[in-house]
Amino acid sequence: MSSEPNHHDAADKPAAIHQRHVSRLKLLGIILTVAGIGLFCYFVWSVGLADILGNIERFGLAGFAIILLIYFARILTRASAWKLSVYDPYKLSLRDTIPAVIIGEAMSSMIPLGILVSGTAKAVAVRKRLPLVVGLSSVATENLFYSFVTSVFLLLGSFAFVRGFQLDEGWRWSIDVLIGVLGGLLILGIVMVVKQWHFASEICEKLYQRGFARGLLENGRAEVRLFENLIYGFYRRHPRRFLPICLFEAAFHLLGIAEVWLILTRLGESSLLNAFLLETVSRLITIVFKLVPFVIGVDEAGSQFVAETIAAGAGIGITIAIIRKGRILFWTAIGLLLIVKRGLSLREIQKTGGV
Repeated sequence: MSSEPNHHDAADKPAAIHQRHVSRLKLLGIILTVAGIGLFCYFVWSVGLADILGNIERFGLAGFAIILLIYFARILTRASAWKLSVYDPYKLSLRDTIPAVIIGEAMSSMIPLGILVSGTAKAVAVRKRLPLVVGLSSVATENLFYSFVTSVFLLLGSFAFVRGFQLDEGWRWSIDVLIGVLGGLLILGIVMVVKQWHFASEICEKLYQRGFARGLLENGRAEVRLFENLIYGFYRRHPRRFLPICLFEAAFHLLGIAEVWLILTRLGESSLLNAFLLETVSRLITIVFKLVPFVIGVDEAGSQFVAETIAAGAGIGITIAIIRKGRILFWTAIGLLLIVKRGLSLREIQKTGGV
């Protein structure tokens, strides 16, 4: 018998380890989803189904139609920011990016590991216009701008919340920690891009040199380096696009505030500050609990907490979360129709994203 190592087994080992991690994340996602459904039922029961239905009826179909249009405008801002994030000589039009963003948002919302494949879904959706690695790097570039503006938005919201309202000492301390962490990450991200630190490729190279995941990193480390170079190359070649992209990302959040303000106005509240705080918490929950499809339960929990703190009433907070969930369901359905129309498959997208 040959004593030579089985190279196929060595190459398959990293994939098997990766699959185990993904399986654990899927299991965690399922557990969190079940818990979220339980939370949703509890909050609906505690507030009272009749009160919630009454609020939804007051909001009306006309109000819901406006919410759908506002969210399309939000999609348009992300699509415009992505369009500007594509590396020369490649280009995308809004006709390419708008459907791709809708598809990505649908994937992100409806499956437990949606956050891991939403960016890949966008790149796959435009694969006939861009090479996959270019599409992925452009999505990553846009996500960097989005993360930067979102961090500023969350910092402002957290500061206004903790300084403007009476909170328990535990909550105040937790939010102060959040402000510090967000501020630190924001500074680190700026320095990383300006200095062009190749963290990911250097880690891959060190792992490869030490014999870890050699089958996976044999070609993968070069692809990671190329991916980083494409992102940093954008910083060097297109500095004039920075401000427009940031303005589009800021418009995304401002439209979110407008959405909440419209709901509050039709329910008898009209405070822009309250709309800002509710949107801030909603965005934070969406980021933290992306493993939970449609952030069911946790969105209601966060909205109720903020609504009670700002004296708007628990029923108002739950109603806002449910109305916005209806908006998410509508646009997720549109995303699924686009996936079918373009001949894509969820399995193909998940496989490309490594899920």
